[in-house]
Amino acid sequence: MVTATARETILIVDDEKTVRRSLNKCLTLGGFLCREAANAEEAWNHLREKPADLVILDIMMPGKSGKDFLPDIKNSFPDTAVVMATAVVEPEAIVNCMKNGAQDYITKPFDVNELVSSIETVLEKRKLELTLKEKRQGLEGKVEEQARELQRLFMDAVESLVCALEAKDRYTAGHSRRVTKIAVDTGEILGLDREELENLRWAALLHDIGKIGIDSSIQNKPGVLTPSEYDYILTHCSIGPGIVEPLVNDKIVAVIRHHHDSYDGGPNQRVSGDDIPLGARILAVADSFDAMTSDRPYRTAMANGNAITEIKRCSGSQFDPAVVKAFLKTPIVNSLKA
Repeated sequence: MVTATARETILIVDDEKTVRRSLNKCLTLGGFLCREAANAEEAWNHLREKPADLVILDIMMPGKSGKDFLPDIKNSFPDTAVVMATAVVEPEAIVNCMKNGAQDYITKPFDVNELVSSIETVLEKRKLELTLKEKRQGLEGKVEEQARELQRLFMDAVESLVCALEAKDRYTAGHSRRVTKIAVDTGEILGLDREELENLRWAALLHDIGKIGIDSSIQNKPGVLTPSEYDYILTHCSIGPGIVEPLVNDKIVAVIRHHHDSYDGGPNQRVSGDDIPLGARILAVADSFDAMTSDRPYRTAMANGNAITEIKRCSGSQFDPAVVKAFLKTPIVNSLKA
């Protein structure tokens, strides 16, 4: 529970007065400072007067709807987190809202515990993003050598942060570090130079950072994801680049953006085959192997040998054959042959 001393401000935007008052009462008891707006125009005036830490935004409202108002908020108040509220769960609308910058969504009628938990999680993620932004700004104005050193220290802090976030979930603990080791080993076998390997290392370490913006209840769903839920999970490939873009070079950003692309192409893919960045093709294999050999909420870990067989089976379709060939020579695969 957020303590009363934190006093984050929340703007509740909903055309139904009873909904606004109910949320206001609930969140005020939780230690938040709340304001209300009945429509987009009122909300805009509130935000111009004093930006909120978080906005709860009704997707469907008379006049300008929440989903149409969302881009205005994110463009003018990028540090304000937005949680969409909806009475009817429409996966396509929710996915579009997440792509436009919403951090989460809640459904009516509200469960008090779930509501407060969702708000606390979003505010925690917002705090992380603001910390990243503050540290990034601290790099500006420094001489090149100092900037490189500061960035190195900062990236080390990000690495620790990624590991700390993963440690909170037994299903993902250590995932990024394991993927990094497999990816770099594969890159070395493929003959990547020092700079390429360093880019690959950072891309592998940060490839899932976009999941800080993904609803944990869907990530940890104890069952097979629906197509809409899977598409929603994949939005982390779009969220992640937005977080790290100011901190790393374009090559690292591209690898993070495309690490779920299939080699033979797929729905909504802009590139396929060798046009996919090599680092992303390497990461696809490393990420898939570790995912298959780790426990998930809906299944136990696959045996290493079976996972390798699956990687081979998907060579030429999901995976680049040249990358698969190199992966099969890595220490982790060779250790299984001993």
